[in-house]
Amino acid sequence: MNTSFKQPQPLQEEDILTVWGGEPLKGEICVRGAKNFVSKAMVASLLAPGESVVQNVPDIKDVRVVSDLLRLHGAKTEVDKEAGTVKIDASSISVADIADVHTLAGSSRIPILFAGPLLQRLGRAFIPSLGGDQIGKRPVNFHLSILKQLGAEITENENGSIELKAPHGLKGAMIHLPYPSVGATEQALLTSVEAEGKTEISGAAIEPEIMDLVAVLQRMGALIAVDVDRTIRVNGVESLQPFTFKAQTDRIEVASWASAALATKGDIFIRGAQQSTMMTYLNVYRKIGGKFDVQDDGIRFWHPGGDLNPIALETDVHPGFMTDWQPPLVCALTQAKGLSIVHETVYENRFGFTDTLVKMGAVIQLYSECLGSLPCRFGHRGFVHSAVIFGPTPLHGADIDIPDIRGGFSHVIGALVAEGQSRIHGISLIDRGYENFRKKLEALGARIN
Repeated sequence: MNTSFKQPQPLQEEDILTVWGGEPLKGEICVRGAKNFVSKAMVASLLAPGESVVQNVPDIKDVRVVSDLLRLHGAKTEVDKEAGTVKIDASSISVADIADVHTLAGSSRIPILFAGPLLQRLGRAFIPSLGGDQIGKRPVNFHLSILKQLGAEITENENGSIELKAPHGLKGAMIHLPYPSVGATEQALLTSVEAEGKTEISGAAIEPEIMDLVAVLQRMGALIAVDVDRTIRVNGVESLQPFTFKAQTDRIEVASWASAALATKGDIFIRGAQQSTMMTYLNVYRKIGGKFDVQDDGIRFWHPGGDLNPIALETDVHPGFMTDWQPPLVCALTQAKGLSIVHETVYENRFGFTDTLVKMGAVIQLYSECLGSLPCRFGHRGFVHSAVIFGPTPLHGADIDIPDIRGGFSHVIGALVAEGQSRIHGISLIDRGYENFRKKLEALGARIN
């Protein structure tokens, strides 16, 4: 048990952002590696003794939380913010002190992914009660089912924490995911790579971040094949080696700033943006009327003047339109001329952020019906998962409470568009997914305090 870890001090971050709207965002920013990949690669380092290196790492709160969790489990972690690298030496790891793990509970949902590597290295693991954004259910039962199928013995405590053991080791299994959940796919991969025998994961997620995790595990010595029918096959190996890997640019952050350029009638060059992971978003951006120019070192996004076009849009798993691209784009659609329809098929409770936009003057109506080309799994279940946006509408400043990372970015865009002053509370939540958020706003000419 690790007793040398010192309780991390709470981050002293200003939690209120004041915005004076009406200024187009113009200038250049740089976006580094994907939040949704970097943290998972850091967890994967626990699978192998020795030093692993993750490159192109953003300085965000989630990276700090995972670094603390790794240290709790005995790994030596060195973060270079300027270089954007994290070095993790997992030569000697241990099950963390339960009280210490609980201090980080609620900060992130990443602790559940520690289960697989810890079971393989130590034969036991502990998962605290989990937090995360309130945008819809991300069922823990998916994860627990996978762990149980692979041989884990699970004890659920009354406080929501979970204890796991694998006294007989982990063994390959046939795993079917009823929905291509990213987190569940990651769990299956991280838990099966050293399990005895073969594992088949059908109905798997195939997002770019998942493919990067597969690439990391392959570099470590794993045997993994990805079929065209969303089936991933893993042949368990006896041991893995450390890795060095450079993360792809965060496609969610790129799309968020691109939507901000569209909504504010701005012009932003995003250094590091990559076309290969953005193609679905770029098609939609062009349909709305936004302009972009793909360059070797980034992408320029701008509003060309005139009216923006309304669209009909459905979110979906990759290669569809990413659900995390949706909230910032909905704010931009309040400035398009006509009626836009957005059908959310990934999370059942993702439109809560629109209440604030309506308070600011947007005209948005929500529906429980599937307003898309095909019915989705939320149809006829009472979930409000479709939105109709009427525009263009002028927005006015307001007091705003941020509900989640992506909805919060949408609120910031609304404040940047709005006439007058807005005070945004809970801005530190955005720091979980957006590096140097305030500095980037200032670099783009936003009037903030």
